[in-house]
Amino acid sequence: MATATISSALLSSDDPARLRDWYASVFDAAIEHVGDEPGYDPGEPVVYSVDLDGFYLMIDARDDVTGPAREPARLILNLEVDDIHATAARVDELGHGWLAPVEDRNGSWFGTATDPDGNLVQIIALSEAMVRDAQEASMTPFSGFAVRDVDAAAVFYGDVLGLRVARSDSGMLTLHLDRRTRVLVYPSDDHRPASHTVLNIPVADIDSAVDDLVGRGVAILRYPGMPCDDKGIMRGRQVGMGPDIVWFADPSGNVVSMLH
Repeated sequence: MATATISSALLSSDDPARLRDWYASVFDAAIEHVGDEPGYDPGEPVVYSVDLDGFYLMIDARDDVTGPAREPARLILNLEVDDIHATAARVDELGHGWLAPVEDRNGSWFGTATDPDGNLVQIIALSEAMVRDAQEASMTPFSGFAVRDVDAAAVFYGDVLGLRVARSDSGMLTLHLDRRTRVLVYPSDDHRPASHTVLNIPVADIDSAVDDLVGRGVAILRYPGMPCDDKGIMRGRQVGMGPDIVWFADPSGNVVSMLH
């Protein structure tokens, strides 16, 4: 097993805000600012962090970086996307063009876009067969849990919770939490719900997340001795005792949490 993981990349620009906005808009990504919060040295440059599904694209300004990328093909970012045609439409709308327009290559889709600084960004949508082959070849550990009804689980985790769900030929599900992290969901005729939480889902706004769950018909669980507010949220952050968290069950009775 390798002793390092690539978790981020740093792009420098003489206009980092423009670059930040392009990546956030094209890939519908959240932005974090590192350096303009209280407690940071105001003399230090601001670094923008664009969260690309758990991979962080850091963007800053440097005195020795000006103008467009001089050798853009030296390093190309590969970004796998959920909807390549919607992504391509956003690239078109922002108007910085393509080195190679999106095209079908044996069931997978590829296109190479140009960002505002001239850096090359390849957007990719792999075929189900390629995703399955990559998953089977992966040496990354993964966890799993059982359900009574795979079809109901697919609807719950995919449509209600909004996770990426893939179904195998053998009838099992894979929850893709991000591009590297997956959870196997398999059927069990004698399934008994676990007595512990099987999946924890971080959210940016737990109040909105709970409102959405309740609006979709999900019942919030309350446990004796666990102080919760009217929404069923245990507010740990207010008292310095962990995250704000809420629990609920999937159709098979497995307990899932959302937390912030």
